[in-house]
Amino acid sequence: MSIRCEIVSQDRMVFQGPADMVLLPGTEGEMGILPNHAPLLTTLKFGIIRVRSQGQETIFTVAGGIAEIQPDVITILADAAENVEEIDVQRAEAARKRAEESLAKGVPVDSDSYLAMEAALRKSNLRLDAVRRYRHGPAKPSRTPDESR
Repeated sequence: MSIRCEIVSQDRMVFQGPADMVLLPGTEGEMGILPNHAPLLTTLKFGIIRVRSQGQETIFTVAGGIAEIQPDVITILADAAENVEEIDVQRAEAARKRAEESLAKGVPVDSDSYLAMEAALRKSNLRLDAVRRYRHGPAKPSRTPDESR
């Protein structure tokens, strides 16, 4: 028996398929979701989503969002999410460097700008840490400037 898992970011469907178990980074701690789980709505923090199916595990980074759990489906609406195997390491390192340089200039007058810089740094660090811990095989080639977000 499995549960359908859907991970959707703001710009695309990141994953959809069956899962034997899904581990989520809830704001109150990590959760393990199995088929026939009780209905639940929860917020997600920056972290790792693990989708286990037929002895295989697929790893995703998530930068916040919400998860709706029903007995037969998990729907994750992520602020940002991506498969660890798809992370562009050079792009993540460049984003981290830009965020660190912006924060080093001092606290901006606008608190929203500061929070955005801090979130960019957290997201970059999460992506790089996930690659170091979970990626199998060589790093994905860098994208061209036209492919950058």
